[in-house]
Amino acid sequence: MSPDDIWRQFGITTSHIQRKRVKMVVSGCLSLALLAAAMSWSGAITPHISWSLSGFFVHADVDENGVLSSTLDIDIENGGLTPFTLTDLTWEMPGLRLLPADEEITMAIGDFQTVRRRVVITDCAAVPYEPQPVRFTYTTLVGSGSAEVTWGSWQLTGPEGQVPVAWQRAVAVKVCNEAMSPEWS
Repeated sequence: MSPDDIWRQFGITTSHIQRKRVKMVVSGCLSLALLAAAMSWSGAITPHISWSLSGFFVHADVDENGVLSSTLDIDIENGGLTPFTLTDLTWEMPGLRLLPADEEITMAIGDFQTVRRRVVITDCAAVPYEPQPVRFTYTTLVGSGSAEVTWGSWQLTGPEGQVPVAWQRAVAVKVCNEAMSPEWS
């Protein structure tokens, strides 16, 4: 006597068992998909990071070796529903070198923090004209990773009125012009 014969004695057919299994597998897959979507939407898997620069406080600094640099105030916001820890902040960009910092920043839900970082301007003319991303390395409740987030443009005011300029280009122009200005020295 096969197992199917035993089940038939109780009024359960093989097709009945297969339908139950299919229903269980489908409902399990849907449950996992919904859970993954909810975790992603909440920021538990990849945080919802937004950032901007406070351009008002960007000023040129030339050290005794002639190195041109500035201090940037980077405003970071956690737009997700779960906390994360920011472990590193980097970018790869011609003309601007972000100096490393050994600090971790814990971002609570809806948190807004300002991070002060030093940037060296190595070549004013080499800084790209298109907005460039900043890489945020983080840890969350479910693991660690990194995300590149691009911020839009600044509005520079000149004789023609306000002109949109990529954030990194605006930083370089402001710092380089200030360093070259006779009023600055």
